[in-house]
Amino acid sequence: MSSQTMTSARASTSFVEPPDPNVSPTAQRAKDTPRGWVRRFGGLPAAVVLALGFGLPLASLVFAAFEGRGAAFSAIVLDPLVRDAFVNSMALAIGAGTVSLVVGALIAVTLARQTPRRRRIWLAAMGVPLAFSGLVIAYGFILAFGRSGFVTMTLASLGADPVHFGALIYTAPGLVAAYAYYLIPRAALMVYPAIANLDRRPIEAALTLGATPLRAIVDVALRELWPTLAAAWCLVTAIALGTYGTALALAGTQINILPLLMFLKMSDGQTDFPQAAALSLVLMAVCSGVLALGECLVRRHP
Repeated sequence: MSSQTMTSARASTSFVEPPDPNVSPTAQRAKDTPRGWVRRFGGLPAAVVLALGFGLPLASLVFAAFEGRGAAFSAIVLDPLVRDAFVNSMALAIGAGTVSLVVGALIAVTLARQTPRRRRIWLAAMGVPLAFSGLVIAYGFILAFGRSGFVTMTLASLGADPVHFGALIYTAPGLVAAYAYYLIPRAALMVYPAIANLDRRPIEAALTLGATPLRAIVDVALRELWPTLAAAWCLVTAIALGTYGTALALAGTQINILPLLMFLKMSDGQTDFPQAAALSLVLMAVCSGVLALGECLVRRHP
């Protein structure tokens, strides 16, 4: 049999029957639904992984936190360090989330205006920060902006004070910059589809009727984009709330935030498991609430 005949035979065997126009879409979907054990037990592996990786640790945290009739919760409520850590964590997360969203939205606008080839290059470059862990990013910032970093020494040769500039990376603004390094790509990738699919005709109509570009963007574009922007902000803010490795490598215990406070409860001979578990549940509840807020906004304004 010739190669042309074999190719034709393969094409004929791989032919997909088109949907029957006389069959309703609901009946067609029911016909295409997997049957048997795949439909009944296809999600069982994911359920097992979720139970072992999330359910059991969460149950152990709840059990440890409520030892002594919930005395750990009373202790953390009355502890001023916990209140300061909560305020600092929220301020740090809101700052990092806002910076990441603004820069990510600008990058998304730039991506939407690029040719397909340049867009692929941009997307590949944006995936680089997502491939590194928080510790690697923190060490990279130290090597670049630390007291003996490359950027610090370069600025010192131009007359800058290396001691003052090199200490900035270990402060709250330095943490915001480090967080934003890997949060900006996440925000940009979430916002980009909405910006790329935005209908520009209402914006052009507003400009034609005499609106300024800023007024057209605020009154027309942001009315369509704000649910996506809010959901992206909630996601990156929740990630910043629970970030641990970057803060530990850069700030150590100099900045009082909830993840580092939990680290202190488990180290230096304190080993206060109930309070650490209670702080974990509080942090998880706050992060879940922020994520739920973004999900609600998207569902109400699809």
